[in-house]
Amino acid sequence: MQIRWPAAALAASLFIAAGVHAAAPCDDFVRRLPNVKRSLCEAAQLQATTARSVQGRTLWARDIQPEETKLRVLVLGAIHGDELSSAAVALHWITLAEQTAAPWSQAIHWRFIPALNPDGLLATPPRRVNANGVDLNRNFPTPNWARDAKVYWEKRTRKDPRRWPGHQPLSEPESAFLHSEMQRFQPNLIVSIHVPYGVLDFDGPSVPPSRLGRLYLDQVGIFPGSLGNYGGVHKGVPVVTIELPNATRTPLDAETRQMWLDLLRWMGERLGPEQPQRLPRAP
Repeated sequence: MQIRWPAAALAASLFIAAGVHAAAPCDDFVRRLPNVKRSLCEAAQLQATTARSVQGRTLWARDIQPEETKLRVLVLGAIHGDELSSAAVALHWITLAEQTAAPWSQAIHWRFIPALNPDGLLATPPRRVNANGVDLNRNFPTPNWARDAKVYWEKRTRKDPRRWPGHQPLSEPESAFLHSEMQRFQPNLIVSIHVPYGVLDFDGPSVPPSRLGRLYLDQVGIFPGSLGNYGGVHKGVPVVTIELPNATRTPLDAETRQMWLDLLRWMGERLGPEQPQRLPRAP
């Protein structure tokens, strides 16, 4: 894959200030997310972006950028607010991104957005949709969105309110923020963590990973307005979609780490520099 290098000031455009303390998001995340202790959340050192949700909540992110990086990877959790474990795994992976010492892992600029839909995540009970009732994962500007998205919603989902795509693409501040980040960050790979099918999905160029941990490839289809359709099919950026099996319980820590190592191995084989370091499977 041909690499396009971002501008030097790329990361600086994301944050309000470099070093914003994580106390505010951790109050919410520790209370709501499974398997997330305060020490883990604070160690993630989340930083405030300029973006806000419909209800004015900050969208938090974290960059991990070693020197001389060659790939940019965007990791997303909780596009659907009721998929709590997706945000929790994203936070665990921030720790792994900092700790992984294999030479190949040092060539990656990671950008984590662990909870794209904080209004849905922090609602009582948590909701798939955002505060406007829009499914953010049906709100991206795929070709023929105006023709296909509403028809699909009406006929295939029978007007399921949990899957309402909105009145127009990028109508929501959360999806508009992610779209702008894709344009600014120019990721070579997007990893989107979801629930509850317990499989691995893939859209876009390259050969998909056959498995991550216990999750095996089982592609679930392409939907109007979905991130996989927009990023993987339309924009040609590989999108790995991880479908965890349970919304309120994360995989065991060893399994979370194994998924991470398998992802790194696949990236080294399919996206990375020539002759990358191969990572052993965890015991």
